[in-house]
Amino acid sequence: MKRVCDTQKYIRVAEVCVAATLTETHTMKSSERWSKATSILKEFEEQCATPIGKLRHVADAMTVEMHAGLASEGGSKLKMLNSHVDHLPTGIEHGLFYALDLGGTNFRVLRVQLGGRDGRVVKQEFTEVSIPPELMTSTSSELFDFIAKELARFIATEGQGFFLPPGCQRDLGFTFSFSVNQLSIPSGTLIRWTKGFSIYDAVDKDVVVELTESLDRQGIDMRVAALVNDTIGTLAGGKYFNNNVAAAVILGTGTNAAYVERAHAIPKSGEMVINTEWGNFRSSHLPKIISGMYLGDIVRRVLCKMAEETGIFGDIVPPKLKTRFILKTPEIKLKDIFGISDISFETRRVVVELCNIVATRAARLSATGILGILKKMGKDTVKEGEKQRTVVAVDGGLFEHYTEFRSCLKSTLNELLGDEVAHTVVIEHANDGSGIDAALFAASQSLYSEV
Repeated sequence: MKRVCDTQKYIRVAEVCVAATLTETHTMKSSERWSKATSILKEFEEQCATPIGKLRHVADAMTVEMHAGLASEGGSKLKMLNSHVDHLPTGIEHGLFYALDLGGTNFRVLRVQLGGRDGRVVKQEFTEVSIPPELMTSTSSELFDFIAKELARFIATEGQGFFLPPGCQRDLGFTFSFSVNQLSIPSGTLIRWTKGFSIYDAVDKDVVVELTESLDRQGIDMRVAALVNDTIGTLAGGKYFNNNVAAAVILGTGTNAAYVERAHAIPKSGEMVINTEWGNFRSSHLPKIISGMYLGDIVRRVLCKMAEETGIFGDIVPPKLKTRFILKTPEIKLKDIFGISDISFETRRVVVELCNIVATRAARLSATGILGILKKMGKDTVKEGEKQRTVVAVDGGLFEHYTEFRSCLKSTLNELLGDEVAHTVVIEHANDGSGIDAALFAASQSLYSEV
């Protein structure tokens, strides 16, 4: 089984101990205590084992749940939400489109000029704005009025290289990264806030209506063409640049997947994009828990157990080691986070090995989830005489920055598929650092994109 250890990027295990002088002050007081720590690590490794046979069982279980989720609402561990999206960008879209990405204490606005199949992305510009803290707990109208005013300022800077067809209205793609019950492509009601927001009068309201009313108050002639889930946006952006993209996966702080479902699989519907909400999936064979939100805390829990039972960090357990989610996945730094400095080389080696185990498990299970989707789409086999190429667009910091995680995911998927099918499946990074996906999605839903 391939080991995962990337000391330069996402986990930065090389910074586990950044003490000015590494001493042996807290080495094991006895061979028994060291043996106990090794035993805990070995037991944890066995619990995290992902043999190929078990992974195939997980993929099969996921495919069964996908079928059940499409057949009836609430009939599956997977929500299998109908996104109402029945067509994605094709590359022929042209015109001027805007995007608004609201997902935290900052929001981004972007404009892009599309030139059709030949011109593609002709020009794009964006700006990022910080939200005043008081607006995160104020009222819905105050928050969206602030956003609309900033959007108006951005529109006012629209210069050479950007133009609308005569008589057309500007279209906007709105990425809203909070829990929403999406009613149609351009509408959805807020279920709950996260990330420090607590604007109670916005809950259960259509966020597109709230934004549109603020745009009207600012005198902005703009239509919100699409409310965009980040996973659907990744799929849309991937499809725009590569027509073989059939699924999208997010592997970052959170995780999710979306794919294009065949017409016959959805009653009374044509081809449709399905939002799986696979973060909710649980298998009796293996629980998933694969996103960046959890990996650091899994490491912390095992370290805490070691500290309590073996004294690996000295006679006193570092108090911060007991704080849930204090250890973020991007930076496992014992000195900076826990105040642990003088530890032995052997202890540092245990921490590295622990990170390897946790990350390898997550990468292999991520590959298994992708296999489940490929099986549901009928892309896990090669049909005789048919040229087949399936691209899965993947985004998120865990996939983008953790090089060996990405490598392990790909090699595991190849192992699961076998050589013949593996040659027809491509895992492609779909980086949307500019926020262009929402604009491309708005273009695909536009009233004038084919004018």
